[in-house]
Order: sequence, then structure tokens, then C-alpha cells
Amino acid sequence: MENGKFKKLFIITGEYSGSMHAVKVVECLKAQNPELEIEGIGDDNLAKAGVKLFENHSKMSAMGLTPKILYNHIMLGKRLVDYLTKEYKPDLVLLIDYGAFNLSISKFLKKHNIKTFYYIPPQVWASRKWRINTIKKNIDKVLCIFPFEVELYKSYGIDVHYCGHPLVKQLPEKADRDEFFEKHGLDKNKKLVSIFPGSRVFELKYLMQLFIKSAKILQKNHPDIQFVISHAPNLSEENYNKYLKNDSTFKIIKGENQALLSISDALILASGTVALEATLYQVPMIISYKGPWLFYFIYLLVRCIKRVSLPNIIMDKSIVPELLQGKARTKYIVHEIEKILYDEEYRQNYISQLGEIKSKLSEKYSAQEVANAIVENI
Repeated sequence: MENGKFKKLFIITGEYSGSMHAVKVVECLKAQNPELEIEGIGDDNLAKAGVKLFENHSKMSAMGLTPKILYNHIMLGKRLVDYLTKEYKPDLVLLIDYGAFNLSISKFLKKHNIKTFYYIPPQVWASRKWRINTIKKNIDKVLCIFPFEVELYKSYGIDVHYCGHPLVKQLPEKADRDEFFEKHGLDKNKKLVSIFPGSRVFELKYLMQLFIKSAKILQKNHPDIQFVISHAPNLSEENYNKYLKNDSTFKIIKGENQALLSISDALILASGTVALEATLYQVPMIISYKGPWLFYFIYLLVRCIKRVSLPNIIMDKSIVPELLQGKARTKYIVHEIEKILYDEEYRQNYISQLGEIKSKLSEKYSAQEVANAIVENI
């Protein structure tokens, strides 16, 4: 506290995972400095952590360049900049993930001399490397989560601090398989393959039917397999029913993503952070992803590396099968899942390689590192 005024922090997240990372940072901050005033954009979890929400980000977690999405983002950005510069006037803004929106906002924050930190910055090493110039110009400090990012940012003269990956410390212990199976009426004598079709409406549209069709083929060919579909907590029942159409073939489990990941024998995943969570639990997986061909061709033009999933990127080799766009087909998914479940030598080698990845990531408590950086600077 300075001159009788409480210090002010504003946090900007754009989707569920970012909000959950923000919650951990807030917990650490409040433990160190309970008088710190914190507002932000997030979800109900962030509100429960004691953050006054400027906006619930439920409308933000969408992909695509539809007029409605662009309009919502532009109008939110205008209201936000007005609020931060004319009313709230924070001592520091913490951006978390959600690159396109947050990098745009950072330009306005810089113009108004508002100190800005970026936690979990855009993966410029994967695609659109030119964005690092925006970061250099507008961000006061980068709080990165992969050790190999430090050298990149330093080479551009950017103030960077390696915090460690948040999942290493925050991921819950592996669930009790027997208890989980009993709770959800699963057959303990069957293998469990879990499907994670993504946390965005966009992803359900392009992946849900493909994953369901693949699961039905596998179940028909292998009666010893059972399937569960993970229901992302930020999506409505209506989003799922649209594709399931009252088909009760597979169980739907909501709100227990990490427990489900940890006790599965194999996983069918959309690309994303969930792949790294699965890696830390050492559960073999396949990654499959597709979207409009135009977006895919644009992706091919802007990408810097050919790997997609974080496990493969961290180890710089192909460990996790990546079935993308044209290869996102039932026959390939079925083949890879069969290898994981029934080729014992392949399975054990796969699990062993996943075990090597955690050692590549720091044991630092990422949220505490972020909190320390904030306290030191305000």
C-alpha cells in the first residue's frame, strides 16, 4: 500500500483454462498481500476466488472470424480500455494466454503507460513468430512456462522470467480407478478409452461426430473396450445433445476431466493443454484435429514448427500420433487406438517416453512465481 491507497491489479483471461490459472495466481497473491485490489475478465471460478469481474468471458471462448465474434471482441475491448484508463487505473495488468485479444489490448495499455505482464504468452515459437515484435513493444515482462522459451525472448531483448509449467504442481493426483469406475457404473473388466472433443463449440462441430463414429467401430470390433465422453465444463448440455441426439451408447462425464484422464487406458483428444495433462499422467493418447480447409492452409503458412501437440514439441520428436485435417479419419483413429491398447511393446515404450517429459519441466510452483513477480513490481 502506498499513500493510503490499495494497489490495483487487473487480470485478463479469455477461456476456462486461463481463468483456472488465474485463480491459482490470485490465491498466492492474496496470501502475500490480502489488501491487493483485483478485478478482471474471467469466469465464475475467478469470481469465487475474490476477483470482481468486469466481464464473464463465456462469450469469448470461440474460434473463427465470424462477424458476431469479431464484433463482441471489439466492443469488449473498447469498453475495457475505457474502464482501465479512465476509471480503474490499475498499477499492473496481467494478461493470461488468449493471444489475439490480449496482444490487441496490450497496444492500448502501452499507449496509456499501464504496466503489463504476460503469463503464458502466445506460442510464437510454434506459429506467427512476428508476434514477438508486438510483445517486445508492449509487454513489460513475459512470464513463460516452457524452459526453451527463455532463450528466444532474451534474444529479442525482452524481460523474461521462467515460472515453470502450471500443470506440474497444480495437476491433482491420479484418481482411484476402482472408485471412479464404481461411481460412474463402468465395467472394471473392460479397457477405458476416453474422448475429449474439445472445449469450444467450434471443436465439437468438426470433431464430435468423427470421434463418436470411431468409438463405435472400435467398440464393435473389440467388446472389451468401453468409452466415456468428457463434457467440457464451459459448454452447455445443448451443445452436446446436438451431436449425440439422445444416443445413450456412451457415458458423458462432466466436471471430472483430470480424474477421467488419469484412469483411462487410452485417449482420443482434440489438440490442446489436455495433451500435456495426459502426458503428466502417462496415459497414451492420439491427437486428432480438423477445421475449415481455409483455416488449415493459413495455419500451414504461419506455423514455425511441424509438430502440433505439446508432448511432441517439448521432446522435439514424434511420440503422440497427430491425425490432422485429411488424416482426421475414422480408419486412422481406430488403427492408432488399437496399437495403443493391443501392441504391448508399443504401449510400454509410449508410456516410458511420456515419463521423460515431466523431467523436462521445472518443479517450480508457477502461480507462486507469477505472484512474486507481481508483488515485486507493484
